[in-house]
Amino acid sequence: MGLGDKISNKAQEMTGKTKEAVGDAVNNEKLQAEGAADQAAAKAKQAGEHVKDAAKDVFGN
Repeated sequence: MGLGDKISNKAQEMTGKTKEAVGDAVNNEKLQAEGAADQAAAKAKQAGEHVKDAAKDVFGN
């Protein structure tokens, strides 16, 4: 996984956490849901990139 991808995915995750926290604070269910969705998408991307990294380590590509 490239450094740019790692930064982008972490930024998306942090944005999601912020949205969810703000949604909680102002009792905005839509914002809470958007935040949770952003976090889930970022974590899925991170998991996929970890699989790619592991495959590179195993196969040496």
